[in-house]
Amino acid sequence: MRFSKAFIPTTKEAPKDAVLPSHIYLVRGGFISQVASGIYNFLPLGKRVLDKVRAIVKEELDKAGCQEVQLGFVTPCELWEESGRFGKYGKELLRFKDRKENCFVLGPTHEEMMVDLVRGRVKSYKQLPLNLYQINLKFRDEARPRFGLLRGREFLMKDGYSFHADEEDMRREYALMEETYKKIFMRLGLEFRAVEADVGAIGGSASKEFMVLATSGEDTIAVCSECDYAANVEAATRKSPEPPAEAPEFSNFEPFYTPGLTSIEELSDFFKVHPYYFVKAVAKKAIFDDAEEIVIFFLRGSDELQEVKAQNAVGANELVDVSEEELEKAGIVPGFIAPYEQECRIVLDKELQGAKGLICGGNRKDYHLIGADLSHFDEALFADIAQVREGDLCPKCGAVLKLTKGIEVGHIFQLGTRYSAAMNATFLDRDGKAKPFVMGTYGIGVSRLVAAAIEQNHDERGCIWPKAIAPYMVDIIISNIKDEEQARVGEELYAKLQEAGIEVILDDRADRFGPKIKDFELIGFPYAVIVGKALQEGEVEIVERKGLQKHRVAIDEAVEFIQKLLA
Repeated sequence: MRFSKAFIPTTKEAPKDAVLPSHIYLVRGGFISQVASGIYNFLPLGKRVLDKVRAIVKEELDKAGCQEVQLGFVTPCELWEESGRFGKYGKELLRFKDRKENCFVLGPTHEEMMVDLVRGRVKSYKQLPLNLYQINLKFRDEARPRFGLLRGREFLMKDGYSFHADEEDMRREYALMEETYKKIFMRLGLEFRAVEADVGAIGGSASKEFMVLATSGEDTIAVCSECDYAANVEAATRKSPEPPAEAPEFSNFEPFYTPGLTSIEELSDFFKVHPYYFVKAVAKKAIFDDAEEIVIFFLRGSDELQEVKAQNAVGANELVDVSEEELEKAGIVPGFIAPYEQECRIVLDKELQGAKGLICGGNRKDYHLIGADLSHFDEALFADIAQVREGDLCPKCGAVLKLTKGIEVGHIFQLGTRYSAAMNATFLDRDGKAKPFVMGTYGIGVSRLVAAAIEQNHDERGCIWPKAIAPYMVDIIISNIKDEEQARVGEELYAKLQEAGIEVILDDRADRFGPKIKDFELIGFPYAVIVGKALQEGEVEIVERKGLQKHRVAIDEAVEFIQKLLA
């Protein structure tokens, strides 16, 4: 490709709403352009990168025995009603009607469509296991699309679904997909971690996320400093912490006057007792399919509530804040809530199980209870609802946990029979009995990977593409196209690199050298060959985009030198 013929509209100005490097550089570098909020066109350079990501994903999936299909972007509403998700998914599910008043959705995910494809066509255990996938458009009507390709409304996604006769075989495929995903992200040249995760709206018994490590990531990950344990904080666990101070001694269980003191910090100063020995109360309103209720979550004063864990503990669709007026109407005293004698539902963090000698609210304004004893509470009331913190200990090996940021680019789930049972998708087992398929589901954000690669690989000048997905490997820059010798050498190198099978673009524009080198740095081709003043000594200059290291190389050795760099 010649730069003079290519459609690469680079700009100096960043989009007004762009804050992340990937959003800024992908737009400025002429990779993508915005059509509407959260919807982007891919320009030629961007499409080359996207196709390379897609090709690697497909190659590894096909090697693992997966089969590609293509499902409709538009899904009938009745399939979502069958699975029970139509009412649960919320406003992110874009619903519409055609001219005949038939209801449809733009699929953000395709569990229902894939189950419908398989049911009635796979009838016997002899046809299992089966793993089908597609790489297709999805749509999620985000309330606040932002960060370019990282949180758009329309996106390209690989979603795969496996069907099995039993749980054991599903777990085998789940493990295979985990290894396959690792191969994909390694080939893409990305630093990533596979982490334990919450199952979220997809459901299932277990899931793992694949996180590209980047300081700009929206997700926080707990990573062990010694072993391979890693988990999203929404699902992370920890070894039970040791008491940080000597436990207070209370002679009896009684109310204590604490005028106006409602925060753990104030109470800790007042009693001269470590926050670990206080019971913190967090009141929330739990929203269910057809109901809502106030739930009070209790945990140690030194901990914070992890809302996703809390939501899962009560099986709610979401948790929202509850006002003081609503609490008072329910007979709850804000700021002085005790885990005793509550009419509403309560959940206690598992770290409080069996605990004694605590200080908690007194269910009475300006009073707390000292010497609280939770050892007699029903075991069913306890759940892991605390947020893991930096410095907590690993649940596997006991080493220190560190928190880092990541961008979710893949997610795998052990679904079980959630969708197949709901949609009456069955097969005949060895005994001739009808059973629902046991399923797994596996997703990769293909277009999101384009942005994630730049979040992890950039500098103040622009993109630094991993070699596996760079739009072109080498940019030949002719410093002065009017110089016949420079033009001749540039053309010869262009032809030789093409003959060697190396993807190369020739910058033959009649522009000054400055804008050309700035475009090279902005776009982020792995290497540039500068044909300029060094010709006087029979040499060209080769620049590595990562680190901008320069090499002076004889003209007739340039192609071999680049081949060694690429190897």
